[in-house]
Amino acid sequence: MTRLFAYLIRFAVILIGYVVASLAASAFLNIMFLASLGYTPEHAHPAATASLYFSIPFVALFVAYFAFMPAAIAILASEILGRRDWLFYALAGAVVAAVFLGFAYQTADANFEITDPRVAAAVIGCGMTGGIFYWLSAGRSAGSWRQAGKSGNAPISPGRSGS
Repeated sequence: MTRLFAYLIRFAVILIGYVVASLAASAFLNIMFLASLGYTPEHAHPAATASLYFSIPFVALFVAYFAFMPAAIAILASEILGRRDWLFYALAGAVVAAVFLGFAYQTADANFEITDPRVAAAVIGCGMTGGIFYWLSAGRSAGSWRQAGKSGNAPISPGRSGS
């Protein structure tokens, strides 16, 4: 029963981490495109700042949708391997973004803006940001579900003293 409970808790942590990563990637993408239009924090209008409250969660829905399958594979690999370092998640986020770019390039029409190197770099940076925020929220305890239930197999006494 404790092992099942550990699996359910870990699954909930993974889902929360994926939501946090999607929101962070969306915020990074919104801020990158606002910066490319010339908006800076000093010159930002209150309407532009207030619009981020709507656009970040809205774009996060698209980020979560398009990145789901590659991210699920990366999360599954990190859970099985027990990877807990931030660099793994940052690189996994970059790979997830690159996979999205590859699919978008294969299915896009001729006027699609994904061929611009600045847009591709922004999307890969978005994936890396999402990976780092996933690590902050859920990745630091990857593979922790394996240790649940093993405490009952530990010996009660420390063993022979040797004297």
